[in-house]
Amino acid sequence: MQENRNLILVVGSTNMDMAIRTDHFPRPGETLMGHDFMRNFGGKGANQAVAAARLGGNVAFVGKVGSDDWGNEMLKNLKAEGIDTTHVYVAQNESSGLALITTVDSGENSIIVSSGANACLTAGDVRNAAKLFGKARVVLMQLETPVEALVEVAQLAKQNGACVVLNPAPAPKEKLPAELLTNVDFLIPNETEATSISGVSPSDEASVERCAETIMGMGVPHVLITMGEKGVLLCEKESRQLVPACKAHAVDTTAAGDTFCGAFCKALTDGKEIVQAAEFANKASAISVSRRGAQISMPYLREIETV
Repeated sequence: MQENRNLILVVGSTNMDMAIRTDHFPRPGETLMGHDFMRNFGGKGANQAVAAARLGGNVAFVGKVGSDDWGNEMLKNLKAEGIDTTHVYVAQNESSGLALITTVDSGENSIIVSSGANACLTAGDVRNAAKLFGKARVVLMQLETPVEALVEVAQLAKQNGACVVLNPAPAPKEKLPAELLTNVDFLIPNETEATSISGVSPSDEASVERCAETIMGMGVPHVLITMGEKGVLLCEKESRQLVPACKAHAVDTTAAGDTFCGAFCKALTDGKEIVQAAEFANKASAISVSRRGAQISMPYLREIETV
């Protein structure tokens, strides 16, 4: 990792979130009456960029929006958060990404995403942002944009000495290419995503460790499996450690993982050790789940300092 740099480069998606609450998830054929409808800015990439920026991170974003009003709104929102949007491209004749979010009273949620312009991000778009990779200390990505573009991201990041962090969300339906995984320094999946990648179903702490070890065998040196209120399992070559979650009254878990990833990367750029970075990220995530929404729930640094 280039310690004289502090840029967090996020490559990923930006969506418009349509969120509604109800008392239970609808069954097939069932129509429910919902309440508390909200329209928010979202997308895993944009969420993670905002999380890092609100914690004081120097953040740049690479992605694609549609040639529509939502695209303009999302671009303005990223700029308002202090994020460098020089390499956020507009996909002509494409709609912007959309996420439909249902949250139940327990705080759990289900999400359906229409990729829109996010699916148009290419390896060429990534190469056009090559100068940013020379400034980045950490490069963060997810799986809401084409894998071909992410392979290019990982390779450019490693060529420029940056630390590569992958949040493999949503859970991949196909095997991730070796040329992607072998260039990743930190993989941060939840239990569902870890199962999808490893083929191991985590039912207890021992099986979660096996899950992480299987992923490490694919060439990833550091695996952090986020497990909600159970904490985060950190696995490295010589160690296995459970980093406890912070107590929180969960109202909406939509942004929990994205907040964790953005905060973790901010902590890495601050020079924190991995366990310290995970503890910092847990604090940020605990605050986010106590509020509704995605980006609007994400904390500022001053809030974490009081936890």
